[in-house]
Amino acid sequence: MGARCWLAGVAAVVFAGCAAPQKAPPPANSTGWTQDEVVDSYVFGYPLVVMTTARAEAVAAAGTDSAAALNTLRPMPMTETGNDPLPPLADVDTLSANAWLDLSQEPVIVSVPNTRGRFLDARVLDMWTNVVWSTGSGANARTGAPKPQTIALVPPGWDGQLPAGIERVDAPSKNLWLGVRIAALDARELPGARRLLSEVRVAPLSVFTADEHHATRGKHAKHGKHESAAARNAAADPQESVAEASTGLAANAAAVTKLDANAFFGKLADAMRDNPPTADDSHALKELADIGVKPGESVHFADKSASAIAAGVADGVKRVEAPPVNAVSGNGWSWAGDGTGNYRDDYALRAFAAFAHAGAASAQDEAFPTVSVDSDGQPLDGNNEYVMHFTHKTLPPARAYWTITAYTPDGALVPGHVPHRSIDSHDRMRRNRDGSIDILVSSKSPGRAHVANWLPAPQGPFQLVMRLYAPQPSATDGSWAPPPLKRR
Repeated sequence: MGARCWLAGVAAVVFAGCAAPQKAPPPANSTGWTQDEVVDSYVFGYPLVVMTTARAEAVAAAGTDSAAALNTLRPMPMTETGNDPLPPLADVDTLSANAWLDLSQEPVIVSVPNTRGRFLDARVLDMWTNVVWSTGSGANARTGAPKPQTIALVPPGWDGQLPAGIERVDAPSKNLWLGVRIAALDARELPGARRLLSEVRVAPLSVFTADEHHATRGKHAKHGKHESAAARNAAADPQESVAEASTGLAANAAAVTKLDANAFFGKLADAMRDNPPTADDSHALKELADIGVKPGESVHFADKSASAIAAGVADGVKRVEAPPVNAVSGNGWSWAGDGTGNYRDDYALRAFAAFAHAGAASAQDEAFPTVSVDSDGQPLDGNNEYVMHFTHKTLPPARAYWTITAYTPDGALVPGHVPHRSIDSHDRMRRNRDGSIDILVSSKSPGRAHVANWLPAPQGPFQLVMRLYAPQPSATDGSWAPPPLKRR
């Protein structure tokens, strides 16, 4: 079952959130000490580099109208069109949208409507991937169907007045990311999901108040209701433009690991200028300074340190790709546990979450287990047949719903025509006499009698991703794990 932080023992994982024995520093000319500091610094800065790189690409994609990329909710594609592929690990069971928020001039308003019982998750992340606000926070029940609410994301130092009825949320910096997901488990649910998404509003405070004023005076009455520019974008066909719609987070999570030391730490130093670390990050800043990296300044590595720095970056990549000792694991599955979204100084968990599930919500809003090996520890292969056996008491503990989807190792969906690309808790699967459920996983159909329980997999290597929306505590504290995949 899950390895927890207190079981870390003597594992030498710097920044993993667990106390580690202090090492006596080696001689000043030791390249080993430089390499260790590079690893620590890479893990510390990885999420910020992922976020700022994705934001820069979104702004660049807007061309001369770069402001259009900010403070505007844009839908994600749900199917591949033309030369525009889906982002890695695309979710086929929700209609998603996102916005890069810029609070440099004034607060930004986010308004969530009455969902009428439909699942909706909205969350705001800072550029270090900490969750600043979500629809499931505060007094809201973690059911996935939030109450109507309007918040103002306020930049540091702002002391203006907000309209009545708007909740103030103080942001740690001027740059944020908003993600919205609405349940759309089949084609019949998609129109309703689009209508609901069109009612989610994102706008700077001045635009929001002007819109409210115009709506009060009866303008746009011929439309039956006022509709902002952000709402019209949200209501657009999700297949319009991947370049505009994609968060870039998942793609950049992998792309950032390909950067060399100069490119990576140069981006990090530049990003820290507008997104400063907290006071609790003083030790991380010292290690960065030791290797020649300071916020807002050019990178200056020490002479004759190139090999140690390159080795440190290579080790740092391995570190962010591997579950840390305090991640949750069981039966071959692994996922960031109950610290997700609120990492504090747990830099290893934060980096792993950014790599494995960029844009992750808090643990109370979502759990995201993944697996790529069978019950014998062998890599999954779609040419084999596997069974996942859920007893009546071990079905995924989610208050809203859960899904399981198969992907290639690089995050692509199963190609070609298949009956479905995921299995979810609302499907009418065949149950065994004792109430248990067997999910069959392979690239070949098990036959018409079992198609309802069949999860199509790619031919060759693959991975499974389980999503639990509004998970119960057992899904994040390590007391529950998905069943293993047993090869037939």
